[in-house]
Amino acid sequence: EVQLVESGGGLVQAGGSLTLSCAASGFTFDDYAIGWFRQAPGKEREEVSCISTGDGVIYYAGSVEGRFTISNDNAKNTVTLHMNRLKPEDTAVYFCAAAFGDRCSRWGMDYWGKGTRVTVSS
Repeated sequence: EVQLVESGGGLVQAGGSLTLSCAASGFTFDDYAIGWFRQAPGKEREEVSCISTGDGVIYYAGSVEGRFTISNDNAKNTVTLHMNRLKPEDTAVYFCAAAFGDRCSRWGMDYWGKGTRVTVSS
């Protein structure tokens, strides 16, 4: 059974930090790209960051570049998103997702986690 389980969400003040983790199981981890997406109330889901676990290629959305860092641990089948200098506009439910190959896209992910909520207070 494929599972993607997110953890690490919570409430933080603006300027603070959080670390999200995604634990994957049930598929060959290093054949997939793992991405973080987020969806704020009333808004569409957007891609935040993606890492190709096979070759390490990384993508960041412009809104988070320089503040968020994605990394993977292929031995543990986990992907971590370190979020620094958080802003109220980062408030959303964050989802981990996996796509076979080396790219993420909002409409092309094969598996999704259930999400973890991040709330940034001003």
